Amino acid sequence: MKQKQMAILMTMTISIFLCMLDTTVMNIALPAIQTGLHTDLDTLQWALNVYTIAFAAFTIPLGRIADQFGRNKVYFAGLILFLLGSLTSASSSTVAILIIGRALQSIGAAIVFPASMTIGINSVQLNKRNTAVLILGITQGLAAAFGPTIGGLLTQFCGWRGIFYINVPLVLLAAIMCVALLPMKNENIVKAKLDISGMCLVILLLFSLTLALVKASAWGWTSGKILSLFAGFVIVLILFIWRESMASDPMIRLHLFKYRHFTGAVVMTVLSGILFVGVMVLMPSFFTKIQGHTELEAALMITPASIMVFLLSPVSGLLLKKMGARQLIALGIVLLGLGYVGLSVMNPRIYWQFAISCILIGTGYGIIIGPITVLSAGDFTGELLTASQSVTGVFRQIGTVLAVAIFVSALSTNLATAKAQVWSAARNEVKKLSVIQTRQKHIMMTNKSLANRTKAAEFLWKWLINKKIHGDILKISLEYAARNWYDTSKNGVRSVINF
Repeated sequence: MKQKQMAILMTMTISIFLCMLDTTVMNIALPAIQTGLHTDLDTLQWALNVYTIAFAAFTIPLGRIADQFGRNKVYFAGLILFLLGSLTSASSSTVAILIIGRALQSIGAAIVFPASMTIGINSVQLNKRNTAVLILGITQGLAAAFGPTIGGLLTQFCGWRGIFYINVPLVLLAAIMCVALLPMKNENIVKAKLDISGMCLVILLLFSLTLALVKASAWGWTSGKILSLFAGFVIVLILFIWRESMASDPMIRLHLFKYRHFTGAVVMTVLSGILFVGVMVLMPSFFTKIQGHTELEAALMITPASIMVFLLSPVSGLLLKKMGARQLIALGIVLLGLGYVGLSVMNPRIYWQFAISCILIGTGYGIIIGPITVLSAGDFTGELLTASQSVTGVFRQIGTVLAVAIFVSALSTNLATAKAQVWSAARNEVKKLSVIQTRQKHIMMTNKSLANRTKAAEFLWKWLINKKIHGDILKISLEYAARNWYDTSKNGVRSVINF
């Protein structure tokens, strides 16, 4: 591979790393951002959700626009948008400004991601293509894997604004290399009509799906809003398929899905994304909200999975030549499954048990991401190559959204059940106390307000010490409540994994 080709490929890896990093880097910093901007978590969630929703909704149409107006020019414009979004997010003084900044970032990422994949793959000779695809695919996996760890480190040492400021030098480097290495004039473009109706339908299609998945936990899976969004998704999907099958220059060439290797790659992209991202999102929440660890500690506790992705991804490239993509993917799925079996039987208070499962999951995902990207690219060229990478990128985002929707929704449900059981246990035991009725009422009111917090048992115990209430039975009741709450939460995580 020539020096210039390698430089272009490395520039594209920087861009892809930034796009994928910002899908997971913010999650672990939410408590710090909430405190810094003096907002509630429900409002702040939109700063997280807008990136995923817009990234998924606009990737395909903006990838198509890049083909028609020149990939290099559109790619550079995407970098500038991403830079502006990062600066806006980092300097935001209100949650509204942060959401606007994240929206700009997501549009920039929707431009940069498919353009980076296509430019990177086309920059090398045909016989080096699989190597280029592998490098770009591994970069996507590493960014998703290290997102929570990087987010925790930056939040701890640089403050939450650091998770956005870190993008600035990397975007500037990519922009400078873009101007130096890529021609902006006389680009090869696709001369075709822009499928405006197809573009609108695909944006509406993906927006309704991702919004439904993201907000299902908060609004309720059977609520009118969510059911309407899913019904709208089905209707728009039917209209989109009909429209694209009739269009002379469709937004997405549906015959892509006639290629078994591409369809298989898309399915495995979603499945592996659910299994890996689910753990990377769920466990930091479990460690911080249930076990009381700091964001940095939680980030470091899931690092074994990230390290295995880092170590195994390059190895998968070597194994790919000997074993074949399908065999490697099958091995990766088996390892992911073993990791989840370990999670389902572990004691979450014993870290090494979690670490072993984490290593298995990281190993499985690290083995999978390279071959999946190679299969998705296949032997496609030109428009089909851009379309294949855009569609794969969208399904990767859908896998992330599904992971968050399923795992976080189940965890939230089990936490609500656990809190209710804490309150019920404390109420029943306090009734048995040999104290006057007014004292019982005071204890119950205090318990109720505290039981609504995530660390209910810890606060109840501190309250007991401060009040110096006599009677061993109260201590026993609160200890029971604490143990009951913890065990229910632990079993809740197990039920999520088993689900």
